[in-house]
Amino acid sequence: GTLTNQSSRSARIYKDLNLDFQQNTATKDIQKITDVESVKRSVRNLINTNHYEKPFRPQVGSNLRAMLFELISPQMNHAISKEIDLLIRNFERRARLVQVSTMPQFDRNAYAATISFYVQNSPDRIIVESFLERLR
Repeated sequence: GTLTNQSSRSARIYKDLNLDFQQNTATKDIQKITDVESVKRSVRNLINTNHYEKPFRPQVGSNLRAMLFELISPQMNHAISKEIDLLIRNFERRARLVQVSTMPQFDRNAYAATISFYVQNSPDRIIVESFLERLR
């Protein structure tokens, strides 16, 4: 879903750039994404970021890409879930994490991750699904 928070109760509106770099037809500027979409995009970006990829902030990121080259096992499935959990709890303050679940996809040698959280100032539960597979 493309759920957005347009509530007047919200004390704070979160804004980010749209990384597709689409042009706003009215202002001729880059489009921005707000509130729920902004936090969802941030969670996806965190999952895809390795350590040392962010300039001047080497601690931001995770070791998920390296974990994807390990054999699929229940222990590795649990380790990936915990890594995503820690990543979001440590680096995304706008999200209140509810649950992270991963399911191994044996035939594709990958994991399907489902992340459930609440955005601050929004009463709705958000679910982000991501497919984690290794790339050569």
